[in-house]
Amino acid sequence: MPHDRAATPAAGGPPGGLSLAAAGLRSSRGADDTFRVVLGAFALLVIVLVFGIGFSLAMASGPSLQKFGLSFLWTSKWDPVHDTFGALPFIYGTLVTSALALLIGVPVSLGVAIYLAEMSARGSAVVLSFIIELLAAIPSVILGLWGIFVLIPWVRGSVEPALGRALGWTPLFSGPAYGIGMLAAGIILAIMVIPIISSVARDVMLAVPQDQREAMYALGATRWEMIRGAVLPYGRAGIIGAVILGLGRALGETMAVTMVIGNRPQIVASLFQPGYTIAAALANEFSEASSSLYLSALIEMALVLFVMSLLVNAAARRLVSRVTSSVIAP
Repeated sequence: MPHDRAATPAAGGPPGGLSLAAAGLRSSRGADDTFRVVLGAFALLVIVLVFGIGFSLAMASGPSLQKFGLSFLWTSKWDPVHDTFGALPFIYGTLVTSALALLIGVPVSLGVAIYLAEMSARGSAVVLSFIIELLAAIPSVILGLWGIFVLIPWVRGSVEPALGRALGWTPLFSGPAYGIGMLAAGIILAIMVIPIISSVARDVMLAVPQDQREAMYALGATRWEMIRGAVLPYGRAGIIGAVILGLGRALGETMAVTMVIGNRPQIVASLFQPGYTIAAALANEFSEASSSLYLSALIEMALVLFVMSLLVNAAARRLVSRVTSSVIAP
């Protein structure tokens, strides 16, 4: 029939359906290429921002770098009147308070994560998880005020005297009980890192396959043996990552630490004594920098904190990759 012949494509010509499909495929590939370029630009923007921040800090700290050189890192004297600056007391206070925060916070965080992931009922786990996440949302200045009016009197009246009686023979717990000092700063930092570490560790443990648990139970393991032998080793890389996230928060925390640490640039062994951190010094003294060298020294301390954060994250990435490869390897 004539109508049928008109509807039939000419011999040797490309079918119309195939042409449309090829055009659609080319359009899809073009969209994919555009999407890839946009995402690559976003990733490159992050890299440029990181290097830009580091470069700007290095340039602004040029006068201090030229005058003090690397001795800025191990010099203890901080005297703005005579333009003599050394960052060692601030680096020491930052490292000590962060280490103390992890020492207190990591066991508590892991205990909370294990309870929420493995032992609590579903309803109570939801409520407790919400409360923990709410603790992470409290502004640091509020925690600092709480530290001044509640934590410091408790540390001065109960914690430090008890530690002094039991462990006063060690340099770490010797001297008078001030309340304000590195111990109080470490405790308040521990309170701030517990929600981060526990939330991430809980999610890591919930991601462990149920087959791992059932296999341990089939071998006659108790609940604790199952957690120790199946859950914790399987989620080890994620737990380490959670701890590093908490360390990053502790290194850079400012207001709460500034309000309870005492802000005295000194290097002492006793945790009862006041101290100073890099972030607290930047918050307190940046507006008081009366000379260009003073301002440059503060910016150089910011550069030191920036490099410390980069090194911590790089070490964490290396450690997590090694742990992950050891778990995956037969």
